[in-house]
Amino acid sequence: MQSPINILKRSVKIVSHLWGLDRDYKPSNATLKNRGHDMMLEWESGAGNVEINGTEYVLQQCHWHSPSEHTINGRRYALEMHMVHKSQDGKVAVVGIIYKLRDHLRLVAGPREAEKVVGLVNPYDIRISRKYYRYMGSLTTPPCTENVSWTISRKVRTVTKEQVRLLRVAVHHESGTNARPSQPTNGRLVQLYEPDEDKDD
Repeated sequence: MQSPINILKRSVKIVSHLWGLDRDYKPSNATLKNRGHDMMLEWESGAGNVEINGTEYVLQQCHWHSPSEHTINGRRYALEMHMVHKSQDGKVAVVGIIYKLRDHLRLVAGPREAEKVVGLVNPYDIRISRKYYRYMGSLTTPPCTENVSWTISRKVRTVTKEQVRLLRVAVHHESGTNARPSQPTNGRLVQLYEPDEDKDD
């Protein structure tokens, strides 16, 4: 049950009963960190939560992988963002999205670890499609812990070459990438939530 996976559209189960991703985010002070292997935006506290299957997961941080870790029908995209949430009992839920980044990256881009307080950041500014894929997997970095609830936004957002370049400068890997290869699906159920009367992609 490892992540990421290749999502085959012909193999997903289309459902309408998962409900929309119930987000209750709010602006909170955040710090942008160059961790050497990736860029991470970490909220101090109180940035809000999402509710999945009746469990509340508090937003902790978001970080970026380039190229994307999840693939759709075998296609790998330029960038993937992970919004990491945790419940009170230690369960993890990750929301994955491709989207435009912010200019703050230039302040910490470089080969050395750095961080910059960027003030109030509203997670609601991160656009998430109402349609999404859902499956159970793992963290994509060590220790690759399983039993992680994954929500992958169906809508692919745009990103500039310059934004991708700034993210990759932080990666201390000779390939300049920080994306884990696709893992076997092993018969896991991948669902696609499509509201009955939703016009969003």
